[in-house]
Amino acid sequence: MVNSGQPNLFEIQMICSEAALQRLEYPRLRTLLAGQTQSEPGYLQAEQLVPLSDRDVIEVALAEVDEAVQWLLDGQSPSLGGCWDLSVLLKAVQAEGSLIGVEDLLKIAQSLRVVEDCRFWFKSQDPKLLLTRLAAGITTLSELQRRLQDSIGSRGELLDSASFELGDVRYQIRQIRSRIKQQLDQLLTGDHSSSLFQERLITIRNNRYVVPLKSDCRGQIKGFVQDESASGQTLYLEPSQVLEGNNRLQQLIREEQREERRILLQLAALVRRDTAVLDINQTLLARIDLRFAAARLSRSYHGCCPELVNDSIVELKQARHPLLMEVDGHFDLSAAVAVDILLPEGCHALVISGPNTGGKSVALKTLGLLLLMVRSGLHIPCHPDSRLHLYQHLHVDIGDEQSIEENLSTFSGHLLKVREILAQADAETLVLLDEAGTGTDPAEGAALIQAVLDQLCRQGAKIVLTTHLGQLKHFAHGHAAIENAAVEFDPETLVPTYRLRYGIPGASSALATARRLGLPTPVIQQAIQYLGEEEHDHSALLIRLNARQRELEDELSQVKQSRIEADIAQQLRKRQLSQLKEKKREILARATRQAEELIAATEARMKKLRKRQPGSVSPQQAIADRQEFTVAREELTPFKPKPKQVGLVPEELKVGEIVRVFALGIEAQVERLHGESVELLVGGKRMRQPLAALEQFKPRRFVEPHKISGQVSRKVVERQISTQLKLIGQRVDEALAHLERFIDDAMLNNLSQVEIIHGAGEGILRRAVREHLAGEKGVTAFYAAPADQGGENITIAELSHS
Repeated sequence: MVNSGQPNLFEIQMICSEAALQRLEYPRLRTLLAGQTQSEPGYLQAEQLVPLSDRDVIEVALAEVDEAVQWLLDGQSPSLGGCWDLSVLLKAVQAEGSLIGVEDLLKIAQSLRVVEDCRFWFKSQDPKLLLTRLAAGITTLSELQRRLQDSIGSRGELLDSASFELGDVRYQIRQIRSRIKQQLDQLLTGDHSSSLFQERLITIRNNRYVVPLKSDCRGQIKGFVQDESASGQTLYLEPSQVLEGNNRLQQLIREEQREERRILLQLAALVRRDTAVLDINQTLLARIDLRFAAARLSRSYHGCCPELVNDSIVELKQARHPLLMEVDGHFDLSAAVAVDILLPEGCHALVISGPNTGGKSVALKTLGLLLLMVRSGLHIPCHPDSRLHLYQHLHVDIGDEQSIEENLSTFSGHLLKVREILAQADAETLVLLDEAGTGTDPAEGAALIQAVLDQLCRQGAKIVLTTHLGQLKHFAHGHAAIENAAVEFDPETLVPTYRLRYGIPGASSALATARRLGLPTPVIQQAIQYLGEEEHDHSALLIRLNARQRELEDELSQVKQSRIEADIAQQLRKRQLSQLKEKKREILARATRQAEELIAATEARMKKLRKRQPGSVSPQQAIADRQEFTVAREELTPFKPKPKQVGLVPEELKVGEIVRVFALGIEAQVERLHGESVELLVGGKRMRQPLAALEQFKPRRFVEPHKISGQVSRKVVERQISTQLKLIGQRVDEALAHLERFIDDAMLNNLSQVEIIHGAGEGILRRAVREHLAGEKGVTAFYAAPADQGGENITIAELSHS
């Protein structure tokens, strides 16, 4: 295939032998993947898929599958059906003067339409995506596609529109045939000649039109006998009336064939010219089809891409064997038990033990197949939090290596495989050994595998092996870089659960398995006697240890779940408490404003009454009333929202520095420092405030040298000439900002009473002004102006400077 300019994802650089692929059932996985493709090139790519060697290429392939999965989740995908594999055809047409059959030209035309549709579909997608950029490399061949469309019919025939000459000669052929048939039909139906024929039939013999003449009527009609029936009763006669027509028809047919050949040669030349582009287009479309096939397969078994790490670790959580889930072409997740396969960085080998039919070999094959799948650019059925190192070499010793032809026993076959592994293993090698050390004396076999494990660990390889040998279990227990794992089973029913338990070895439970599979009870009892009490107790101890570990892990899981639920509940309580506190603050603030408004309204009504009835209240009584109102306001102070300090409390101040009095919302200049208090200059007036009531700017600000206090004072004086503030026509937020500055200026200039003109309107601005005045610390009372001075259009505020 011609290089498409993209990395060749299908180069064969095997990380394991073909035998290893067979042991791990990789060909069956390829068949499942091929079944998800839509085009013939995609199908062939899936059937030829092999694990990839280049990590960058693998990551690109996985990213492209991620994109395809997302499109499928969105209900989108390009239609790639109807595209054919043209590689053999394109090679055959390279010879000058070679022809392409009409059926093959139809395949090229159909493939061109699919390629064009694919490119058009990707034009509407995100141009930053990998597959979109890949599809941009597809080239449409407009001239070739148009010529094929004009020349080749949907049933694989050469159309009359292929050339003017072809259309003309075929028209003449149709006319001649029609004339010949009319002449023969007249002969068959004539009054004098109809009885001479076996039946009313016009047929062809030797490419010439004939009629069936009875043999005993020979010579009664002039013509040439082209053939006769097997019985001799019928002669196929070419009457002399159609002789010239048949001759002309044969001449036209030869002209038609010459023209068809000329057209096919032209079309073959066009295909030959565009071979390179056709080749690239097919490669790109096959890759796109393969990615979407991988995405469909991933969705079938809920696959994902694990995190690919540089550290030599295996951390496959809730991994499933994909082929165990496949049932009659469909995937059933419940058909395969999820298992955690863990090889942390400090662990070089994992020894899996436990009863037969417990899932040891399945765990081994699951790890091997999932590694091959990731290296092939496929998602794997596992938890998204899984992590995996892309080992460069995979060695597998699973099954019987016996060979009668090569005079090898089972044990000898395993030894030859181990010798090969030892010669090639390095830090980028993963080794899978099933039933290691079997086929010979258990003690010698175990000792040999111990030595092999030691050597492989020194070479940096990662090893996972299964065994029943107790000596290997003890060896793993005492080796810092080797860990035991046991296949889990129900301690009561002894039925395997197919999960792995880490940290302790598993009992082989051969007798329990035999009992479960129905061996006679006397045989099992006799076996227990032969086994001996010590060995039986050892096996029972392992069973109890596994059961206890299972209980502890279940308890730990419950504790973790309870902790998660407690954390969730605590966060919920915190949110609810925060919401309650905020609601309480809002209620208190609203109640405080309402109380202040009520006090202000009562005070205003009392003033009105005094004005209407002068002398009815003594000065002493008026002072007492005023004091009561002041006390009422002070009692509301604890419920008022405290002003928030946004700046820093100053630790060190300098004369001339500008600070902010956050309670009043004004800026002031430092005049003198008195320990924990500061004398400030504000608008030409002096005031003293504690350090805690001030905010320091960041960066710090100072009075500019050329500015003098007299200028500031004069500006303040100019601003406080009027005791009225007009807010009519302003928005609420704008008006309140003006009101706040107006009250501050009035306080600084020792005004005792001011007027705020807000108008009537719908009362929104009036309510906002009065609510703001209720929250001002320096405002002792506020009320509507007398009717003759503006009434509810004006609010009068009385100020206190105490």
